[in-house]
Amino acid sequence: MRIVISEFISLDGIVQAPGGPDEDTDGGFAHGGWSHPFFDPEVVGGAFDDALTKAEALLFGRRTWQTMAAAWPERAGDPFADRMNAIPKYVVSATLGDDKLAWVNTTRISGDEAVARIRELQDTDGGDLLVMGSPTLVRTLLHEDLVDELRLMLMPVILGGGKTIFPDDGAQRTLELVSTVTSGTGVQVCTYRRVAAG
Repeated sequence: MRIVISEFISLDGIVQAPGGPDEDTDGGFAHGGWSHPFFDPEVVGGAFDDALTKAEALLFGRRTWQTMAAAWPERAGDPFADRMNAIPKYVVSATLGDDKLAWVNTTRISGDEAVARIRELQDTDGGDLLVMGSPTLVRTLLHEDLVDELRLMLMPVILGGGKTIFPDDGAQRTLELVSTVTSGTGVQVCTYRRVAAG
């Protein structure tokens, strides 16, 4: 499986709480919901629909999984929501108990086994393993060179601080830009793929 990351991201690289004011206020982050003015159903929505269509499973960190698990089951009846609810899901967590996995088709991956288990998933045949949000998990995946593709929805806004997906380990990672589309709201939907070493 290819590991594909899909993120709303600001011009200064922030991915924290794009969906709502109470989504993630860690560090005093006060801009929750910042992506809404730039959402375009055709281009941005189309990018998410395309990513989900190609996905064989979803992978989340605990906080993002909990946010999604609280939202998507209530939206049943919409084709996108039905796909979100039906698709197999993995959540990486050291604290979430199996008894809390109420969102259908969810499997927990223990935090201390995450990298090894995700490598195993990546080595299996099939479609994409799609990661949305989950900045801590994405930083780890990038650090471990486990990301095959980045789909970044670059929004024309600067947030001045917050959570990012990029590791600060000093390593250089080269990516190839394979496509870009611009929405009427100024969002650049950019798809990057990993360039093999050497």
